[in-house]
Amino acid sequence: ASPGYCWPFQGSRTEVLIRLPAQIRPTAVTVQHTSKRTSPLGTVSSAPRDFTVSVSLCRALGAGTWPWGKAGLDEEGKDETLLGTFTYTVQKELTQTFPLQDGIPSAFRFLKLVIRSNWGKPGYTCIFRMRVHGKMVGTHATGGQTHV
Repeated sequence: ASPGYCWPFQGSRTEVLIRLPAQIRPTAVTVQHTSKRTSPLGTVSSAPRDFTVSVSLCRALGAGTWPWGKAGLDEEGKDETLLGTFTYTVQKELTQTFPLQDGIPSAFRFLKLVIRSNWGKPGYTCIFRMRVHGKMVGTHATGGQTHV
C-alpha cells in the first residue's frame, strides 16, 4: 500500500461495526497496511496486531434495523458469534488474508472488527485496506466468490 489515507482508530484497542453492501456468507478477511519503507514516519507501529472478527446471529438474515447504541447485538451480545481470532504480522506481506470459521450457515450484512492491540503506537491504529471475502446471497446473487 502506498502511504496516504488510512482508516484510523483512536488508541490501540477499538471495535467497529462494518456494514457490507450485500448479505455475504463470509469466508475470509484481508487486512492491508503500508510498509516501513513507504510510511511517511518510517514505522509500522500503527498497524493492527491482534484482532477478532464476529457476527451477530440475531441479525443473520438482515431483518429489521440495527438499534442505535447496541451495535446490532442483543443486550448482552449473547448472539454474537466469533468467526476468528487473528494476528497481522508486520514482518510478513503487507496484504494478509485470514480464513474465517468454516461452515457458517447464514449470510450477514454486518461484521464486527475488534482490534485488541497494534504494533506499539499508543495514539492510534491504522488499516489501509480491509476486504471481506465470501459468497453473496439473495435474489441478486450471481454465484461464486465475492470480494467487498
